[in-house]
Amino acid sequence: MRIEFSPDEFKVALATSVVVFGFDGENLKTLVAKKVGSPFEGAWIIPSSVVRAEEDPAFVAKELLARITGKDNWLLEKLNGFAEPYRNPVGRVINIAYYCTIRLDDALENNLKKEGYSWVSVSDIPRMAYDHNEIMEYAKERLKRRVKRRPIGFSLLPAEFTLNNIQRLYECALGKAFDKRNFRRKLLKSQLLLETENFIRSSERAKRPSRLYKFNEKKYRTLTLKGYDFVYQ
Repeated sequence: MRIEFSPDEFKVALATSVVVFGFDGENLKTLVAKKVGSPFEGAWIIPSSVVRAEEDPAFVAKELLARITGKDNWLLEKLNGFAEPYRNPVGRVINIAYYCTIRLDDALENNLKKEGYSWVSVSDIPRMAYDHNEIMEYAKERLKRRVKRRPIGFSLLPAEFTLNNIQRLYECALGKAFDKRNFRRKLLKSQLLLETENFIRSSERAKRPSRLYKFNEKKYRTLTLKGYDFVYQ
């Protein structure tokens, strides 16, 4: 078995991309930007960066996310390597992709706007350059599997939220609707949520305000480690 490499076989570049998911209370969204420079100038892409020969792709992905969000405490999960020979017209480029879930706030939004990134609904993703649509679909399927076994809301929902918010999050992530009564009964039975004394009126037409909940952090961490059946029938 030959394990030596010829000089021509080293002519391969590395890149990394990060699929970023956020939730605004009604819709699950993902970050995109317009490509600057050739090839595909002006086309939509997901957050991406070149990885130099001496760099770790995971470190570059974290640096990229810190730059565009202004924060450096996001947890990344590796998705896959994307290595089709002609995925980049410039030459052979292998992309090591990651994904993460982030909580929205005003400071984050200001930084994203400054860096040229915007949110689009995961149900309305534009056609993108390279194979970024394939990477996005891979990330959506990974998130769907994680949602079924882990409570992901802590990283996507605000500190306090309504039961409608968390149900809508799971419906968006799994692409299906749930019976409100069954969903809430199973969720409350999990002891994952704690009632607060706060209420919010979801709309002017709402007959009464909705109670706000927060996560039981100890229970949340336990379920994250052990896994939990979040497939609601």
